Amino acid sequence: MATTAERPRAGIKSWLLQGANEDQYSRHPGPWVKETEESHQRSWWQVMCLTGVDYFSTLGYQPGIAAVAAGVLSPMATLVLVILTLLGALPVYRRVARESPHGGGSLAMFTHALPRWTGKIFILVLLGFAATDFVITMTLSAADGAAHIVENPLVPHWLSGHSILITLVLLALLAAIFLKGFAEAISIAVGLVGVYLALNVVVAAVGLWHVFTASGLVVDWTHAMTAQHGDVFAMIGVSLLVFPKLALGLSGFETGVAVMPQIKSAPGEPGDNPATRIAGARKLLTTAALIMSAFLIVTSFITVVLIPEKEFQTGGKANGRALAYLAHEYLGNGFGTVYDISTIAILWFAGASAMAGLLNLVPRYLPRFGMAPEWARTTRPLVLVFALISFGITWYFKADVDAQGGAYATGVLVLITSAAVAVTLSAARKRERGKTIGFGIVSAVFVYTTILNIFEKPEGVQLASLFILAIIVVSFISRARRAFELRAIEVSFDDKAAWLIDKIASSGAIRIVTHDLDSREDRQPDEYRQKEAEQRIESHIPAQEPILFLEVIVRDASEFSTDLHVSAVELDCYKILTVEAAAIPNSVAAILLAIRDRTGLNPHVYFEWTEGNPLTNLLKFLFVGEGEVAPVTREILRRAVRDPHQRPHVHVDS
Repeated sequence: MATTAERPRAGIKSWLLQGANEDQYSRHPGPWVKETEESHQRSWWQVMCLTGVDYFSTLGYQPGIAAVAAGVLSPMATLVLVILTLLGALPVYRRVARESPHGGGSLAMFTHALPRWTGKIFILVLLGFAATDFVITMTLSAADGAAHIVENPLVPHWLSGHSILITLVLLALLAAIFLKGFAEAISIAVGLVGVYLALNVVVAAVGLWHVFTASGLVVDWTHAMTAQHGDVFAMIGVSLLVFPKLALGLSGFETGVAVMPQIKSAPGEPGDNPATRIAGARKLLTTAALIMSAFLIVTSFITVVLIPEKEFQTGGKANGRALAYLAHEYLGNGFGTVYDISTIAILWFAGASAMAGLLNLVPRYLPRFGMAPEWARTTRPLVLVFALISFGITWYFKADVDAQGGAYATGVLVLITSAAVAVTLSAARKRERGKTIGFGIVSAVFVYTTILNIFEKPEGVQLASLFILAIIVVSFISRARRAFELRAIEVSFDDKAAWLIDKIASSGAIRIVTHDLDSREDRQPDEYRQKEAEQRIESHIPAQEPILFLEVIVRDASEFSTDLHVSAVELDCYKILTVEAAAIPNSVAAILLAIRDRTGLNPHVYFEWTEGNPLTNLLKFLFVGEGEVAPVTREILRRAVRDPHQRPHVHVDS
């Protein structure tokens, strides 16, 4: 019963739109139904490696950041970070995984708490921060990998000064992997993470052995802490103050829930509660947090004890590469070079988790809101778009890692803060008093950390604002361009509605009169009597021909594509079809085409002209779903059905 003919795709278009299965296309032009790619789903520990390339790769620079920010108190400040990770971020995201099992993250939780246009705008703002986080993750990690390549003594000198080009090549290679498919990305991530963590275990073990076998190192460190900060309370106070500067060590949680659709579910599990996937995601988050916490504590300790303070500063051999410094110093240049290669590889591929997060977030919201073309539901076109954006960001920042740090931290902290607030609101709605208080405290800590970071690094908010502005502008332009689509995913009739349609069709003509109605409780027989009399006179409908009334009740005009479940009621002698939808003209057009396909007759529909300014009515249609119904319905039908002889007939009284 499709209204569109088969549209074969060939060549590059077919390859790009793979996954947009037209056999599952809606009965009327609407969203493509994305195929479930079960072959690309993996065990939770394998998907952990995909998000872990971002999270674990921070070991390459986090110990150095902690040493510069906190000095000899680096292990204590890192302990604060670990406590907040295990007692704050981890419980928050374990709950997010349970309540948003399809990869929507905290954004999906807010869609239920904030409906209508307010919720849509808020989601667009959060998507702006998510884009900031994920895109900067891609560009910063690739730029850091390029810097390691250029600075390696074994690399030819002619590559010096070409960091931008190398970064662009790394980003292009990353995009190529995702164009090939998720399975390849996960397989590469498993190998990279396994090797990188194994090498870090060796470096950490050797570092600890040198710390505890060398005489006086630990004593010197404790004396330095006492001399600089006095008693333990002063040390704790300073650690709490410098903790926000270590916030990059919290990256990875949002991508951890964003890639949940890649976790394998058990056969036959309900889509709204995939218990196996939820359990796998919670194992993923917990395991990653425990592994990272252990590494952060150990590496912050061995680096601050074993590495001279001057080497952490700009230009020092341990600046941005503290563990690599230890690998070369205590395990030789051979092992150190292997460690460098592994670090470069995982930094480059850290963008994979960010890309996976974007590919799961964007199709869930923008196309569903009508704020992106339908091809945005498919993977490959989005990969190309994100790759081009990352190229532009790299060129703008000239592949400078430090220049992108503020934007990265801002995106990470805003997303974690939003998740903490979302689970707090969820606990409050479910009257879980203890959890509401606990999550509320975590939210307050993250709000404090975010605000402090914004004041210290305002460039992060500035870049995020550009992303937000771009997303909002593009979204509303797309919404306006797509306003004249049918916007119906599926049209269905209940038994009574189907019986009425078939009965009237047996008379040889189907005549439908539209009727305005705010709620079902407003129906009065006199209104229908008057409306029928007016339409029979104005539109010359023969008295002996039966008519159907059609009422569209707008519940949430901010929605774009909806299922239309048409029911029927009888009031005295009047037969009424009624449906709840997001927009009146689009729904009327979709129902007319469904009736045509069901009966083989082109129905006649009768409208009254809408009073008021035409421009105002057009804006009402775009944002309220009402407005100038008659001409808009006719235009929607014209665009949906090329052959005029196949279109339902639209009549408007004088």
